[in-house]
Amino acid sequence: MSQRIDKKMLGTLTVLGASMMWAIEPILVKLSYQNTDFINTFATRTIFAFVIIAVYVIVFKTKHLPVKKQHIPKLIYVSLIATLFADLIYIYALTRVPVINAVIIGHMQPIFIVFFGFLVLKQDRITKPDYLGILFMVLAGIMVTTKTLGNFVGFRFGTIGDIYVLSATIAWATTAIVARKYLRSLDAGIIAFYRFFFAGIIFISYVLVFRGLEIVSIYQVLLGFTIGIGTILYYEGIRLIKAAQVSALELATPFFATLLGYLVLKETITVMQFIGIMFLLVGIYFLSKKEKNTRVTNT
Repeated sequence: MSQRIDKKMLGTLTVLGASMMWAIEPILVKLSYQNTDFINTFATRTIFAFVIIAVYVIVFKTKHLPVKKQHIPKLIYVSLIATLFADLIYIYALTRVPVINAVIIGHMQPIFIVFFGFLVLKQDRITKPDYLGILFMVLAGIMVTTKTLGNFVGFRFGTIGDIYVLSATIAWATTAIVARKYLRSLDAGIIAFYRFFFAGIIFISYVLVFRGLEIVSIYQVLLGFTIGIGTILYYEGIRLIKAAQVSALELATPFFATLLGYLVLKETITVMQFIGIMFLLVGIYFLSKKEKNTRVTNT
């Protein structure tokens, strides 16, 4: 009994730790932009995140590192779409949107996982709780991006930056489906390793050849470490506790991010946006109900 409690407690702490890292990420991105641009910010993020994950894999997962040939194309897809496209466009979007917008829209990913899962994974049926969850999460996104009742009534739904974040969110969801359908046999830490590996080779090569890499701020380094540590904590967490519990604990991210955005960046939050956060919580609750006995690999 005590072993089960310890396992659950450890899983809870690791996922909460990951949630804190996801909340710190946009803050560090914004601080990095005070001294450099999004290209250098993304490049150093990728390098240092990969270093942290590579050390973790070499120390704890070495025997899992070689993968079968049939897994390579899927891992390349996950790396290029999740890291080279989605992560990059998310980092760029943070030049245009407040932290709260980025975090809330990014956490609408379960909507698209449910939808794509219904289309691609025939066993994933959309249930009534799913429909309720999707409804609340869509409303959450609208409230956060419109910010005020006046904008809501006037149908002024956000900015191009919000669309960039939404594009990243949809892309992340497709890689989650690929991982569920084709990469279930792989250790989650190995997926994380290759997620940064292929994209890192391409992007870092481009930066070194065409413009050079500059590390002019400690925030660039801290950002990479934050993402690397967060990825490790997340994947360790999903091994220990249920997917529904992971989803619930991840709700800490918007609250942490909003608080940090206010304290560090002096970003304000409107009443409408606060209600949107509450709606997000309700939405993820409904979407996680049917997964009480399953685990989901989120890339």
